[in-house]
Amino acid sequence: MRSCATSTRTVLRVLLCLSLVDGAAFGVQAQERALSYTPQQSANGRLAYLSSCVMCHGAHLSDGPLGKPLKGPQFMQKYGGRSVAELYEVTRTTMPSAKPGSLDEATYAALVAYILQQNAIVAGDAPLPSDPQQLARMMIPGGGFSIMDYSPYTPQKPVRLPNPVEQFKPVGNADLADPPAQDWLTWRRGWDGHGFSPLKEITAANAGSLRLAWSWTLPAGSAEAVPLVRDGTMFVLSYGESVQAINAQTGDLLWQYNHALEPGAAPFVKRGLALWGELLYFGTSDVHVVALNARTGALVWDRKIGDFKRHEGLSAGPLVADGIVMVGTTGTGVSARFGGPQLVGLDAASGRELWRLGTIAKPGEPGGDSWNGIPFAARSGASIWTPGSYDPDTGLAYFGTGNTYDTGPLLPLKQQPGITNAALYTDSTLAVDPHSGKLAWYFQHFPNDQWDLDWAFERQLVTLQINGAPRRVVITAGKSAIYDALDARTGKYLFSIDLGLQNVAKSIDPLTGRKDPNTALYPDGTVKLVCPHGAGAKNYLPASWNQRSGVLVVPLNEACMDLYPVPGGGDVSALSSGVNWGIRPRPDSDGNFGRLEALSLLTRKPLWTVRQHAPVSSGVLTTAGGLTLAATYDRVLHVYDSANGRELWQARLNDISSSSPISFAVHGKQYLALVVGEGGFHARSFQPLVPELRSPPNRGAAVWVFTLPTEKIP
Repeated sequence: MRSCATSTRTVLRVLLCLSLVDGAAFGVQAQERALSYTPQQSANGRLAYLSSCVMCHGAHLSDGPLGKPLKGPQFMQKYGGRSVAELYEVTRTTMPSAKPGSLDEATYAALVAYILQQNAIVAGDAPLPSDPQQLARMMIPGGGFSIMDYSPYTPQKPVRLPNPVEQFKPVGNADLADPPAQDWLTWRRGWDGHGFSPLKEITAANAGSLRLAWSWTLPAGSAEAVPLVRDGTMFVLSYGESVQAINAQTGDLLWQYNHALEPGAAPFVKRGLALWGELLYFGTSDVHVVALNARTGALVWDRKIGDFKRHEGLSAGPLVADGIVMVGTTGTGVSARFGGPQLVGLDAASGRELWRLGTIAKPGEPGGDSWNGIPFAARSGASIWTPGSYDPDTGLAYFGTGNTYDTGPLLPLKQQPGITNAALYTDSTLAVDPHSGKLAWYFQHFPNDQWDLDWAFERQLVTLQINGAPRRVVITAGKSAIYDALDARTGKYLFSIDLGLQNVAKSIDPLTGRKDPNTALYPDGTVKLVCPHGAGAKNYLPASWNQRSGVLVVPLNEACMDLYPVPGGGDVSALSSGVNWGIRPRPDSDGNFGRLEALSLLTRKPLWTVRQHAPVSSGVLTTAGGLTLAATYDRVLHVYDSANGRELWQARLNDISSSSPISFAVHGKQYLALVVGEGGFHARSFQPLVPELRSPPNRGAAVWVFTLPTEKIP
């Protein structure tokens, strides 16, 4: 027996040797002699796990922030068929992570027993020893004893699937400034926020042949984040702080990471991920910024930048430039006594905080006297809801801010010298130096917003001919669907384009861009017809800019609101002026609420318009192949001809998309992708207009990927 046992190391041969020597059946009895622990030992191990290990590996051994499961197929593939001594030594030398080796030998043996029990390896009559020599002679069966698992008595030959993340190349300045054609590296593809793909395999001529390449189910819930693609790997952020890496060609899972929220924190929507170097960055619902190894999903660092208990939030997603992670927070309905919303700069490698910039102006600082005399501690709003953009030519990052919900104290204007009620820096573009966190310039698009018509959305960096010369320009629109164009270096106002869906600005000064508010629509205790609705004609769903054609395609919705007083006033209303919104069609409505507008920034006039009954629910993608993509509230993905708006193809999906389409290529083949999963405020706001368009009662979320059929070679 000694010669047989010492000449082999696989579990099958050990078991075979035991059965040949003592005549035991080749079954459970022989295996129990090789490996045994007791139920009490496992129970003791559970207590030790809960006190020393749960914070890193999660309550279920596979859902912790480290992304290193102690249960399931990944764990069993690593330890199945190996000696228990290997698992014991790893446990003893690495756990607990804060103080490895601090537990006694019996406790470590109990921890290993608990891990084995959780992997369907049955208990026996004898306790698991802690002696390394005895443990070295015990083998962990490859599939445990689960009725649904692989037999523990037959070695399993692993099948290795293609893993494109192994070819992942670090992402640098050059990639983000001008992404490789096959990649999609920010929520709008690159730093400039264009949302345009240079791929052109799929065209207006062949788009009718599109077919499903693959789909992947995501955790159910709101899914507003846009996936990223690098070197054939897709990275997806889902509801509930789940990040997955997926083979972008086949739809196979490569790795998964779950961020464990602080107790009491509830999941909230996110809108973007970021890549820099070999790291993947995302924000969390408990106001952390997390960096993962893009190849493995392993946690690199986790930095808390706000406190959800003060109602601070993070939905925007990070922007990374020059090795600095920039992310904005929200502070809806919370006063500045907690500091207000912040733009935070972190070191990309370590997560070390470098600077903070508050978005609510303080007394004694520029803009500090613009709050109608309200003390700083009582000011609120100016949240950052979407990721920013960056221009390497100017060296500036650009972010948009929202309004304040505490509108009541801004009316009426106090007649005091130097006091205004513009409420800086609400509804503004902020241009920030990433290295210092200093505000280089700002432009307020709308002062004293009394209707929650934010200007907090994408900032697109485009080159336009202004007065006969090329100029770097920031373009952005608020919920009112008025586009403002600003000089990217200085913030100087250039021009505006009003798409004709609002009645809150009576005029726009052609020199300064200042909007003259329609004060007749200010809340005064009567019902007011205000256009657009508080969900906006435009919202966070981004437009797509084609620099080659000079065309901007904008997702819009046509709706207004009755602004009406609420019994109980500001304590129970949407705005502290004591009013709520009631969505309604425009007075001239024909029942078509969704609108896609192709706008020439050369002539500043529309080229074509597509209108349909279902509201537009996604952002827009345009491609060099002449395609325009957008999704609508009836769960349809539409593909249009960018030249004229003619619909070329459509697909009915399993749920509403509140994200944005993207395009990427793997091995030269082009794909179109879209995440679905009905988002929050925006999608639900339009539901009363179209009650017949019912969403699935059981919420769903998924990635859908389409491509052209592969031609068969004769």
